[in-house]
Parts: sequence; structure tokens; C-alpha cells
Amino acid sequence: MKRQKAADKKLRPTVWSDIKHNPWLYGLCVPALLFFLLFSYIPMFGLYIAFVDYRPLEGIWGSEFIGIENFKAFFATDNWITVTGNTLFLNALFIFFTTLTSVIIAIMLSEMSNKWVKKITQSIVILPHFMSWTVVSMLSVAILASNGMVNQIITTFGADPVEFYNTPSVWPLILVLLRIWQGAGFGSIVYLATITGIDSSIYEAAAVDGASRFQCITKITLPLLKNTIIMLTIMSVGKIFNGDFGMIYAMVGSNSILYPTTDVIDTYLFRQLLENPSMGQTAAVGLVQSVLGLCFVLLCNKVANKWSPESALF
Repeated sequence: MKRQKAADKKLRPTVWSDIKHNPWLYGLCVPALLFFLLFSYIPMFGLYIAFVDYRPLEGIWGSEFIGIENFKAFFATDNWITVTGNTLFLNALFIFFTTLTSVIIAIMLSEMSNKWVKKITQSIVILPHFMSWTVVSMLSVAILASNGMVNQIITTFGADPVEFYNTPSVWPLILVLLRIWQGAGFGSIVYLATITGIDSSIYEAAAVDGASRFQCITKITLPLLKNTIIMLTIMSVGKIFNGDFGMIYAMVGSNSILYPTTDVIDTYLFRQLLENPSMGQTAAVGLVQSVLGLCFVLLCNKVANKWSPESALF
């Protein structure tokens, strides 16, 4: 037995021998490795800023070490619970409804038999992903303003106009609709690719057995999409503590009336940074966001391992 194990160990290729025999394959990985090295791993040394009273003229290592004071400064504010709650609530809505809509769009596209109609429809639903939030915010003003398109329709039916930019309670719904419009089409690409990879003979066998198209979707397509849905959801959860700064700042701006339901950690820190520049506090909150996001990923992955091991990341 020991001799067999030793023989297997000798036959097993080492990392370096594998690289030597497949240099071009490993060469394709070099750009990605350099990208993560330069923009993900080397910047991790900057986390030290979270523990110092950072002064640009003195540099990171020359600044005074203050321990966890930067962390205390954020959690001592009155708004940290509100902005953290808004961040979690909005991101949870974004993840759930965008994933749901992406799956529905992917299934609808897969059911289209006309290739030209399918291509045109796919282009239309993906196009919003490439639009700037600044442009979207300008369009939203024309639609949601006091004399905008929506209020003109409302008044046509004899109802009173809604002051959207003075009504915080409606903005979670508005932001969710905008996120679905902007991201669901692009997100459907992965799900559509998964559906395309399903063996057509499975559908043919189901059709022979008398299954309807709806039954094929519920009994074949959705179960085979389960692993992809869970995996992408776990990856999305990693950023659940990171607010979409570009979207929310473009849509809300400095309208403090809407802050109770739209102010997230990132927009709150941006305003704090303008009023009292403290890169240490910003770095501290960013570190907390990353650590908590990692914890959520590990937790969700553990749940996925118990429920559906083949769907987990590791």
C-alpha cells in the first residue's frame, strides 16, 4: 500500500512541471493575476490607514497610530444605524428582484423561436446597462418631477400629483425599479448561457411524454438553473454592505429630504469626507464592510453546502 502511494506521488505532476508542459495555458492567466496583484493584493497594505490619524504629508507610516479610534468615530455617530439599515435593505431588494427578473428574461429569451426577434429583444434589455446614471437621473427628473410625465398621467385621472422628490417612502420602490431596468437584462446573459447549455434531448423527451412548455420550465429549466442562481447570489451577497454610490448619489444628490430611506454607507461617508476629510475613518468603514461581506459570503456558502453542495462556491 505504501509503495503504491509512493508510486502515485511520483507519477503525480508537480506545479512547476505542469507549467513547463503547458506554458501557453498558464500564460493566459498572467494578465488576470497581474490585475488582482496590482489592484487587490498590493493595496491591502493601505488598510493600515484605518488604524492611524492619516496625514498625507507624513505618509502612512509617519502618521500617528491611534488604534480603533477611526472605527469608534463612525459608530459614535447618530446616523450609522440608519445608513447601515438602508444599505442592507436596498441591497437585499436589489439582489432578490434583479435575480428574479434576470431569470425570467433569460427563460423568455430561450423560448423565442425567431432568431431576429430574440436578438433585437436581447439588445433592448441589455442596452440600459451601458447608460450612465447621470443620464438616467436627468431622465428621471423629466418623468418624476411635479410637472413630469407620471404626474401628468395621474392628474389626467383626476388624482392629486405626487411630489416624488419630497416623499422618501416611495424611493426604495423607485430605486428597485431602476436597478431592475438597468441590470436585469445584462444579468440574464449568464442564465441564458446556462439554459442554452441544457441538452435539448431532455426537452424532447419531456415533449414526447406530453409535458407542456410551462411544465418544461418548472420541471427542467428552473431545477437546472438552481446551481447558477445560488452561486451568483452568494457572490452578490459579498457586496451587501456596499451601497451603490454612483446610482444613489446621481438619483438623490444632496436632497436631504430623501436621506431617511436612501442614504447608504457610501453616500454618508462621502458627505462626511467633504465636511471633515478623514481618510482613516473612510478606510476603517471600508474594512468593516469588506470583513462583514466576507462573513456573509462564508455563511451563505455554508448554508448552500448543507442544502445543495454542488451549488456552493467551495
